[in-house]
Amino acid sequence: MSPDPSELEPVLDPRVKPRDDEIDVHGLTHPGKVRANNQDHFLLASIHKRVQVMQTSLSAQQRLPLADERLAFIAMIADGVGGGEGGERASATALEVATQYVTASTDCYFREAAGDEPFLHVLQDAALQCHQAVLAQAEHEGHGRTMATTLTLWMGVWPWYYLLQVGDSRYYLYREGTLTQLTRDQTMAQDLVDEGVFTRAMAERSRYSHVLSSAIGGQQASPVVTRLRADWHNVHLLCTDGLTKHVSDEQIRDRLSTMTSARQVCEQLLEDALEAGGSDNISIIVGRAVPRG
Repeated sequence: MSPDPSELEPVLDPRVKPRDDEIDVHGLTHPGKVRANNQDHFLLASIHKRVQVMQTSLSAQQRLPLADERLAFIAMIADGVGGGEGGERASATALEVATQYVTASTDCYFREAAGDEPFLHVLQDAALQCHQAVLAQAEHEGHGRTMATTLTLWMGVWPWYYLLQVGDSRYYLYREGTLTQLTRDQTMAQDLVDEGVFTRAMAERSRYSHVLSSAIGGQQASPVVTRLRADWHNVHLLCTDGLTKHVSDEQIRDRLSTMTSARQVCEQLLEDALEAGGSDNISIIVGRAVPRG
């Protein structure tokens, strides 16, 4: 008698975090078909607990295996705003400062008893550090307030995910056929929707749809940090509005539902955006856990 196919599926214990070789993640960025410069930037990084032996009298056979445990995984995406190369430098500065701040705050990764408060504070502080750094760079270079960027940061610290957002670069969660946008666009149009002045359809057609009400380096930076429970079945997507201007949520969902790898679906979504016009810079990150064995 043939076994039930469901019996062949691995049992995914939510208490067990994926190994490094079980993380399928890919990111890409493209200037699009209209813009001369690419002001987007993205970053993928992992933070590890590592012991490096400098000297020992132990032989190679006697040496103990050294821990190289992954403490966290980070994905970031930023869409720069500003004349000339100002936006590109703003988005690069935001990612550099956020990476340095989050990796320097390693003590919070060992304070499990403290709950999620350390991570919430670290991400809030990281956003404010980025904001001050971009403001300082703009003042130094003479760009004033025209140099700014969005910042969406995803940090996986199993069994939780932490999400930081400033601006309108989005984070989507795909799970079991359902795609959900879990970030709120920080734009003037979305503010008017929330106030009941605009319908969502009106907001999408409005000239305010991509005017940021909150940005790193802008007149106001209002970082929002949320916590989500990790799950092996989740697929994560971060993107700048160069994708969502041309590719609908329904099309994104359909692409994720048939994905064969993170790289394949990123490249396919990029092609979709380019074929539909490619009027802006496009950046995409997709990640998931894939059980092996």
